[in-house]
Amino acid sequence: MTSRSILIVLAAVLPIVAAAGAGQLATMPNLSPWYEGLQKPGFNPPNWIFGPVWTILYVLMGVAVWRIFQAPESQLRTIALTAFFVQLTLNAAWSWLFFARHSPLAGLIEIVPQWLSIVATIVLFARLDVIAALCLTPLALWVGFATLLNFAIWRLNG
Repeated sequence: MTSRSILIVLAAVLPIVAAAGAGQLATMPNLSPWYEGLQKPGFNPPNWIFGPVWTILYVLMGVAVWRIFQAPESQLRTIALTAFFVQLTLNAAWSWLFFARHSPLAGLIEIVPQWLSIVATIVLFARLDVIAALCLTPLALWVGFATLLNFAIWRLNG
């Protein structure tokens, strides 16, 4: 493996690990009793499902951004990578707004631009690497579902 390859892997993986860790710092201490005490809709998944789903989504994000880092340098690649890191930052911020602030409303306000930034990233990635874009599609679907869940929790507890 060349030093350039190592740098690409680190540039792809480290921000994702940092975002996941930041999200966990906000989430874990607030699951009990706060989140457990909220009213939730019937379509709320069991808590155990979130860890495996997010693990898969973070791995797919890593593959996607790694592929884009390997694309030839261009203005489009720079814009696509910027969009990716914006959505990643919003991903981590949601946990702090929803869980750490105990605010489903703040989470709801934040998750809409987060989902839009994921969709924009998919569109940009598709112009550079279709497989990278496909890797982010499950993320868009999950965050779309999370938006509905966030809305329902806000309505039930507002």
